[in-house]
Amino acid sequence: MRLVLFDIDGTLLWSDGTGRRAMEGALVETFGTTGAPEYRYDGKTDRQIVRELMRGHGHEDAHIDARLEALLDSYLTRLERELEEGTRRPALCAGVTELLEELEARRDVTLGLLTGNLERGAALKLASVGIDIARFRVNAFGSDEEHRPLLPAVAQRRARDLLGLDVRGDRIVIVGDTPADIDCGRSIGARAVAVATGRYSIEDLAAHAPAALFPNLSDTDAVVRAILTV
Repeated sequence: MRLVLFDIDGTLLWSDGTGRRAMEGALVETFGTTGAPEYRYDGKTDRQIVRELMRGHGHEDAHIDARLEALLDSYLTRLERELEEGTRRPALCAGVTELLEELEARRDVTLGLLTGNLERGAALKLASVGIDIARFRVNAFGSDEEHRPLLPAVAQRRARDLLGLDVRGDRIVIVGDTPADIDCGRSIGARAVAVATGRYSIEDLAAHAPAALFPNLSDTDAVVRAILTV
């Protein structure tokens, strides 16, 4: 059995800034600032984004922690509104529908998510492009751990607890669009298939030595072969 864990933003879908707009609104409501405008959200967990931005604005961790849950609630409310009412809507990345269908048809593959999104945020974003989160059986979210390198082990434990599958690290494949996706699973031996459909170029991603690298996911056969052989 191979456990295939997908990132969401920039990998399965292009959110066109929906999550950032919702987060910035929640940050201003809670802390009075969005933090540094040049800060990059991609590859980070939602909790990490808040902490790093507000640390950069001079807030101590205790002050951040005291307001974090209220801020995340505000973020999710704003995200849902953005997805329902916003003029800039998320879109599926090329090849995603075909790839998921091909992998779901295999008995030797279990699909999951490995994402910095909170679980509720992940479900909202996927639903906005017509994907039911229930298609992914083993998941690790930014609401499970603040630090992304801890998420592959969360997925590994969930495979065992939910499905009775003891999946070795070298049987886990992470599909993502950032250096953080490539690097996060190395501590347990997981390997990465990188895709340049986010904000990082082919050259940026190649510098982190993924097991396989594609410009997008549209060549279903090639991507499936890579997933099954890395």
